Amino acid sequence: MAPILSVRDLEKTYDGGFQALKSVSLDIEEGEVFALLGPNGAGKTTLISTICGLVRPTSGSIHVGGHDAMKEFRSARRLIGLVPQEMPTAPFEIVGDTVTFSRGLFGLPPDRPLIDGILKDLTLWEKRNNPIMALSGGMKRRLLVAKALSHEPKILFLDEPTAGVDVELRHDMWRIVSELKERGVTIILTTHYIEEAEEMADRVGVINKGEIILVEEKEELMRKLGRKLLTLNLTEPLGAVPDSLSRYDLELAEEGMRLIYTYDTHAERTGITALLTDLADAGVRFQDLQTDQSSLEDIFVGLVKEG
Repeated sequence: MAPILSVRDLEKTYDGGFQALKSVSLDIEEGEVFALLGPNGAGKTTLISTICGLVRPTSGSIHVGGHDAMKEFRSARRLIGLVPQEMPTAPFEIVGDTVTFSRGLFGLPPDRPLIDGILKDLTLWEKRNNPIMALSGGMKRRLLVAKALSHEPKILFLDEPTAGVDVELRHDMWRIVSELKERGVTIILTTHYIEEAEEMADRVGVINKGEIILVEEKEELMRKLGRKLLTLNLTEPLGAVPDSLSRYDLELAEEGMRLIYTYDTHAERTGITALLTDLADAGVRFQDLQTDQSSLEDIFVGLVKEG
């Protein structure tokens, strides 16, 4: 089955010469949740804006549901819903009316049961007759989602959907994403919150300096790049790691009071038993030890540093 979204060799260079996207190629499968991670200025929003037709690419191609986004813009855009970080909206517009209006922008007839259902799903039903100016910040974020869903898109882009919101709303958004996925909606989100990717994503992509540096199944990424640290708290400080322990590639920390051993949790042998034996033979004594599993955040930071 062909991907629902396919980007090939996409580039964007602005008039001043800044290249925001560098030969980006990416396939998104129908029904998946794809998390795009990257530091500020990495190109996340530019990539989304280009796919959604808000920014014109310098070169490359975009196909959405089989439609060429350059030649068949309306057909391609009809399949996409976009929830931007911020959207200027008339403060005196009524909540229910503005969602209905968003549907009409795509040439679709009014569908009151559909709009009512969206408002209820997003807990906006009680606010449907209120002006937008009466909504809290979290409710306005929900309204952006409602407007993006009004024309029943097959693909939903969420650009930093929970930036600046409280923890309760963040978890509500996670629930909404899960429910949309169950309905078959393909979701692409950018986020600074690594736990969002760990919670929701099927695959993770990392973009840095306008280039996609990694795309991987989340679980496979954790398996490949995840690591565990064994930290030994020594009884006496070491000036250097003894030569007899060099094969373990140990890191000396805390002014010689800690030894850190990194190992692969999926390897046939971790080497810990041999390490402890060799430590005793070398006369290195420790008072306690602890292990820590790396998180997706650790992996992300490491990839960006390498990039």
